[in-house]
Amino acid sequence: MAGLNGDPFLGIDDNSEKLQYNNNSKEAIDKEGLVVGIGEDSSNNKNNNQGGEKDMAGNSIHRSGSRPQLDLSKAEIQGNSEERDPTILLPNQTDDISHLALDIGGSLIKLVYFSRHEDQSVDDKRKKTVKERLGISNGNRRNFPVLGGRLHFVKFETSKLNECLDFISSKQLHRGGIDSHHWNSEAPANENAVIKATGGGAYKFADLFKERLGVSIDKEDEMDCLVAGANFLLKAIRHEAFTHMEGHKEFVQIDHNDLFPYLLVNIGSGVSIIKVDGDGKFQRVSGTNVGGGTYWGLGRLLTKCNSFDELLELSQRGDNRTIDMLVGDIYGGMDYSKIGLSASTIASSFGKAISDKKELQDYRPEDISLSLLRMISYNIGQISYLNALRFGLKRIFFGGFFIRGHAYTMDTISFAVHFWSKGEAQAMFLRHEGFLGAVGAFMSYQKHGLDDLMVHHLVERFPMGAPYTGGKIHGPPLGDLNEKASI
Repeated sequence: MAGLNGDPFLGIDDNSEKLQYNNNSKEAIDKEGLVVGIGEDSSNNKNNNQGGEKDMAGNSIHRSGSRPQLDLSKAEIQGNSEERDPTILLPNQTDDISHLALDIGGSLIKLVYFSRHEDQSVDDKRKKTVKERLGISNGNRRNFPVLGGRLHFVKFETSKLNECLDFISSKQLHRGGIDSHHWNSEAPANENAVIKATGGGAYKFADLFKERLGVSIDKEDEMDCLVAGANFLLKAIRHEAFTHMEGHKEFVQIDHNDLFPYLLVNIGSGVSIIKVDGDGKFQRVSGTNVGGGTYWGLGRLLTKCNSFDELLELSQRGDNRTIDMLVGDIYGGMDYSKIGLSASTIASSFGKAISDKKELQDYRPEDISLSLLRMISYNIGQISYLNALRFGLKRIFFGGFFIRGHAYTMDTISFAVHFWSKGEAQAMFLRHEGFLGAVGAFMSYQKHGLDDLMVHHLVERFPMGAPYTGGKIHGPPLGDLNEKASI
């Protein structure tokens, strides 16, 4: 498919080991991910870095005054390929970024925060040497560079907001806010600290954050954050996007020059379908009120489950054929071959409940959960493809906490897109699917000082992730593609 390849090297052959060019910024980037100016930009860069710092190799460190920056060079996901919401390792981070961001939705709170490497086993001699070489003295900057860091991803149920507030307080994540002029770790707490947040809860719970943590909520637009978060992850993080078909998960690397346009389907409590044409260029083109909240809400009423994850766990032991009306149920076990529907095709989700003389308690909660999951997943996949068809798009990314890395959910969505597009379109998923809004809010701190996010410094040659088989499928087999359709 266009735009998918394993080597998004930016126009430099194997003999050019020192510099790579960024077409958008007109800058060159060396192997260590540091910016050096080219042509006219070189003089501008020189002016901007007067009195600037040098790294250990004598290269200029591209900074904006004394403000901290997020260095994403060689950023990568930490952990195994099956881990949900994995930490992102920032091995070249040298600034101490002390802030967090939240996406407070109707069902879940998503939180992203930065931390130093937990292993600070750097001896005093090395600290002193680094300090001397960088020419840093005691004062407003930290005493020595942060040697790497991590971005962490945590979620809480919105109904348990106090647990989220306790978590933030326990880790002192609200201290040393982005508006503070003191970037060293020993600086006093900022009484006017600001936390970036998006989602409806940023408005609904602003007073509670002020009361409990003494911080103000700086509200960011939800759609802006979703798109910014998706663009950031797709551009900066290798092994972020993947396909999932019949239990087979395969990572894909996106060519930055061919990323846009694409369709972003964010499945939260409801579903927003967004056509993304570039950085900051997007339009919400469709959506549906049948989403994750529907699955959780109906599932809770029908099965008495107390959480979304419990409901998903139930579905893994279910058989939807005990509840769904199939084509074979209508045609005496036969296919409807004239229009290409097999006997096992779902004709009507929950349709058997019409004719069966059973009460709710006579149905297994496991079967109810799987039938509900399959109904919602398939319809979201179909609606998404119809919108992709509307705009001539063949690449669809699915995000939001409805999916949660659940193999059956992803397979059902993928089958829907594949079936209706006759194989011409492809569903793709994101490792940090539920954190797009929170990541976008995190990136918005550039307005408060992170004014040179180094996304374009990601210059390492990233190979295609090796395919692997994972995500065991539970419930009845999906069978051939025709069995995914409904009349």
